[in-house]
Amino acid sequence: MLKRATPERLSTFSDGVFAVLITVLVLELRPPERPTFEALLALWPTWLSYAVSYLFIAIVWANHHYLMRYASEATPSLLWFNFAHLFSISLLPLSTAWMAVSELAPQPVAFYAAVFFLVNATYLALTWELIHRTPSGRIPPRARRIMRVRSVTTLCLFGAAAVVALKYPIVGLGICICCLIGYLNPEPPWAEEQPDGNEQT
Repeated sequence: MLKRATPERLSTFSDGVFAVLITVLVLELRPPERPTFEALLALWPTWLSYAVSYLFIAIVWANHHYLMRYASEATPSLLWFNFAHLFSISLLPLSTAWMAVSELAPQPVAFYAAVFFLVNATYLALTWELIHRTPSGRIPPRARRIMRVRSVTTLCLFGAAAVVALKYPIVGLGICICCLIGYLNPEPPWAEEQPDGNEQT
């Protein structure tokens, strides 16, 4: 089965998982019990949790597509790194629901940040597999360094957010949100060349 796998099939399978996770997030939303705007506003922890998680999945999805453009073959290591990445993302609906129900209590927010840490760690593994093993002519050395520094820096920040959240949950969540800004554009602005022939759409 591993020999028949292709980057295109792997990317299509991953797209399906991301789509399901977004659907699960939506299904977790519940309307307020009272038909008033005050009751709706009282659910702000739920809406905030959902909005951050939706943005997070969208950013991870975009970055995943960017990485998969450099896959020339679906090696066993790529398959397992990708499955590990999808597993970490699959924890997001659970952590989101717990954080929302608890109204941003310290331990649920810390767990939420820890999920971000795990997602970023598995993304770093994918980056190593797909970017750093790609011939240097296709990706400028400076772009490689920027991607490595960005991944390691945000990994440390997510870890710090999980610790900080145990004492200051809003601050920990804020750190997570700030880290997402660095991944809004998957491709570093210093990249000089685009891969040809393997771009996924």
